[in-house]
Amino acid sequence: MTTTQNSVGDLIREWRTRRRMSQLDLAMEAEISQRHLSFMESGRSAPSRDMVLHLAEQLEIPLRQRNQMLLAAGYAPSFSEKPLDHPSLAPAMEAVRMVLKGHEPYPAIAVDRHWNLIEGNAALGPMLTGVDASLLEPPVNVLRLSLHPKGVAPRIVNLHEWRSHLLERLKHQNDTAGDPVLKALEQELLSYPDGPRTGRPMQADPLAIAHPLRLRVGDDVLSFISTITVFGTPLDVTLSEIAIESFFPADEETAARLRCLAVQ
Repeated sequence: MTTTQNSVGDLIREWRTRRRMSQLDLAMEAEISQRHLSFMESGRSAPSRDMVLHLAEQLEIPLRQRNQMLLAAGYAPSFSEKPLDHPSLAPAMEAVRMVLKGHEPYPAIAVDRHWNLIEGNAALGPMLTGVDASLLEPPVNVLRLSLHPKGVAPRIVNLHEWRSHLLERLKHQNDTAGDPVLKALEQELLSYPDGPRTGRPMQADPLAIAHPLRLRVGDDVLSFISTITVFGTPLDVTLSEIAIESFFPADEETAARLRCLAVQ
């Protein structure tokens, strides 16, 4: 069942269910009566354009799906969707490049909503040694690149834990966005070989602040923690779906090795 074939009432109910909210929960958040919400979900009442956007805001629906809800209700989309090379997105893309460049000598990447690589910085090069060339042909999917047996996976020391982390993150994103492409990607990644358990649970160290990626580069094992950065309050669909993942050294040995690699 695709969202474009659903009525706006169906979509409201679908997203409410996905967010694990009752009609009463959503009605209270939206400051409307439960009866009014029930009528909109059943099709007995047609929501106004402002009401569609108001409910979408309470449900934290992505901009792309908000446009779909508006279309289902008979209204024009509210949010533009421009290609990355559109002149109006030039300042935003320049900001992305500045963030990537400024993060060197540590690796950083910018990806779209399906985890396809938009750009990466120069520090990414040593991380990709030995990767099969077919995985580097555009569009490069960074999750496939990470977990494919011909990708980075053979050099990830804690593959079992890191694979579990990535799959959990992807599942959460898919639950949030309801994107069939992400669902298919999740199923593909699940088919890839797992790594051996290290014998340590995901959060063995109570003082740990994040689950690290431990990657073998040459004779060294580098340890990283990562953060995700998105644009605040974007009004364009494409811009709202760009994410920057920045990798930071989890120890001084990794930081020193990365500085050395940057000089080389």
